[in-house]
Amino acid sequence: MEVRARLRFARVGPRKARLVADLIRGKGSEESLNILAFTKKGAAKTITKVLKSAIANATQKKIDVDHLFVKKITVDQGPMMKRFTPRALGRATMIRKRTSHITLVLDEE
Repeated sequence: MEVRARLRFARVGPRKARLVADLIRGKGSEESLNILAFTKKGAAKTITKVLKSAIANATQKKIDVDHLFVKKITVDQGPMMKRFTPRALGRATMIRKRTSHITLVLDEE
């Protein structure tokens, strides 16, 4: 039985989050938590929260947590927050603060 967890508008760039998501795709839930705990990327904390949320959803549905694995994890681009910073000669440069939508699906083995 599938269990989903979704985090929208996460303040991490989708390209950076996909690097971390690729590490845990297809792995067991406990193994994924261990991998994320020792990953030195900022997106690892965010994806850990989503994974723990999916595990909590599984316990609510009375599913055995020991037999769960990451069936699917997708990181999609969310809206960009656009900010400006001053530059030389009275110009301005746009800063794009990117956001991500992270969707994680767990399934039983």
